[in-house]
Amino acid sequence: MKPSYLLFALPSVLAIACASTAPQELRDAHSAYDRLARSPASQLAPAEVHTAQQQLALADQSFNDNGDSAETRDLSYASQRSSQLADARTQILIAQKQQGDARQQIEQAKEQKARLTSAKLGAAEQQIASQGQQLAIAQQQKADAERRAQQASADLARIASVKQEARGMVITLSGGVLFASSKYDLLPQAQAKLSEVANVLTKEDKDSKILVQGYTDSQGAQSFNMDLSQHRAEAVRTYLVSHGIASDRVTAQGFGPANPVADNASAEGRADNRRVEIVVQPAKSE
Repeated sequence: MKPSYLLFALPSVLAIACASTAPQELRDAHSAYDRLARSPASQLAPAEVHTAQQQLALADQSFNDNGDSAETRDLSYASQRSSQLADARTQILIAQKQQGDARQQIEQAKEQKARLTSAKLGAAEQQIASQGQQLAIAQQQKADAERRAQQASADLARIASVKQEARGMVITLSGGVLFASSKYDLLPQAQAKLSEVANVLTKEDKDSKILVQGYTDSQGAQSFNMDLSQHRAEAVRTYLVSHGIASDRVTAQGFGPANPVADNASAEGRADNRRVEIVVQPAKSE
């Protein structure tokens, strides 16, 4: 039996103690969280740090329970990306503050310039030029941080299928990943994946409406499949709302075996049809 570890107080213990046995993904997740813990993130982005901490705990627990498994590697990867998202958010906030400070300094310098005598005008203009350079640097830092956040969002494609359709951005999660057979309680690995989705949606898109659609395969009674798909959609909606997405933005609907994406005659096709789709609907033009 593998020993338990004190995850939150000493996040680097696992990486040191189990360097020879822990998968590379888990060691990378610990390294990413350690860097995050040493940054100003806990003061500037505490919610994101908390999410990263929770996901690292899930990855460590999976390693304790299951060893170097696919689930452990997936959870470790999600943890690493969560830490990177938190770091990117922190860098954006730092850049925004620097940008605001630089703008304020420029405005103050302009006001001083109007009051300065001609003898001091040259020195004041040099100061304004220097502060303009600081503003340009802050803007570049902000743009770099935003690009890192977009890249972290794109990494969701490793955890779920993401594609653009006329109805909006569709994030598809396999029912086998989210739920046990014929159940609608979220599995632990599903919570880690949905935490990553919720984190991206709360940071990158705060206004679009979100429709959670549940589906089943064609086996079983129609009434049972309709109820099961509705319960599963509502379970995903509840989790997203509990992780920061406004409740009035999210609706849930079960479609049972309707709209299959594969042939129900094969086991593989039925597995593809048992799914939940999170549709981020495009904003309507006014």
